[in-house]
Amino acid sequence: MTTAPDDIAIIGAGIIGICTAAILAEAGLAVTVYDRTGICEETSSGNAAAFAFSDVLPLAQKGMLRNLPRWLRDPLGPLSIPPAYFPALMPWLWRFHRSSGARHYETALKAQAGLMRLAEREWLALMQRSNTRSMLREDGSLELYRDQAEFAASLPGWDARDRFGITFRHVEGADLAALQPGLSREFTKGTFVPDWKTVSDPKLLGKAIWAYAESRGARFVQAGVRAVGSGNTIQIDLDTGETRRAKRLVIAAGAWSHKLAGNLGDRIPLETERGYNTTLPTTAFDVKRQLIFSGDGFVITPLETGLRVGGAVELAGLVRPANYERSKAMLTKAQRFLPGLDPSGGREWMGYRPSMPDSLPVISRARANNVFYAFGHGHLGLTQAAATGSLIRDLVLDQTPSLDLNPFRADRF
Repeated sequence: MTTAPDDIAIIGAGIIGICTAAILAEAGLAVTVYDRTGICEETSSGNAAAFAFSDVLPLAQKGMLRNLPRWLRDPLGPLSIPPAYFPALMPWLWRFHRSSGARHYETALKAQAGLMRLAEREWLALMQRSNTRSMLREDGSLELYRDQAEFAASLPGWDARDRFGITFRHVEGADLAALQPGLSREFTKGTFVPDWKTVSDPKLLGKAIWAYAESRGARFVQAGVRAVGSGNTIQIDLDTGETRRAKRLVIAAGAWSHKLAGNLGDRIPLETERGYNTTLPTTAFDVKRQLIFSGDGFVITPLETGLRVGGAVELAGLVRPANYERSKAMLTKAQRFLPGLDPSGGREWMGYRPSMPDSLPVISRARANNVFYAFGHGHLGLTQAAATGSLIRDLVLDQTPSLDLNPFRADRF
């Protein structure tokens, strides 16, 4: 069965696709979103709930390369790569390594900082328009260090943030204890970022943004997409056997996006960072704000719906079974870092972060002129979703984007 073309189709109902749908619908376009599971049901449902607008450092510079040998020795540590996956991963790792060089680093840092400034403006405006501002929490974040050496290693990153006007203050002693009572004494120093924001629950926020998009005329079709083809109209082959057509297409399918881009002749080096968490009952511990344990690669976030302990990176692709021992390892550390934490009653989860080697997303026109890419945000999909939606709107409407999109081009590699 073939139906009349949609005005614009979006593949992916995660937070990027949802925000893009809302903003395109506001512009008067008839939008249809396709997803195999539902609205905000996969990776966007279980993230750490941060609006990390100050997190401008490329991943290659956030201690990962420095800590790589130590982390890889621990199969349940902050970074894991199954040995059998190394051969497939090598091209991406080489590009990741190159992105840590001074020239690439400066380019990525400036581009990320610009995108973050836009992201904050666009999210606050979209929350106002969609009546979701009550879901925003403005408690700041607290990054924690065990000793002077760990603290000293963080300082170049804070200097870089300071160049872009990001406010923070280093704390210790009574100031540290006041920001998070009950913290283990092994943490001697911290950095408080007062403007860091979180949301009450990322899945609930995504569903609320979708309700707003629906109120502006956006539609949802629950079906997987097997393949896409370009031409005067876009052909979308669904796993139901049905074929849909659209005048224009946005691919926002997260970690699966490069497979669809490959249908259109674009080879994009997207890799999958699998992240894990455990969400405990809200009574597990009185956490005042998001706590960031950078040396161990995870965070603890107080949500309306529970206390989320999660993070870490497992570079293992899309098909390997989940290893929930990683969730358990983070929870064990959380018990040590917050003595008195009740670990019972938790829900384990794993999601797929779509990550580019230079830590910048793909926000770009495709090789096919009527196709647009919005994926590859890594750890920052929630943070950058509204900005991405506004930039895609500019491209779709042939308007000058509010940000230089050269660093985010699909063909930059």
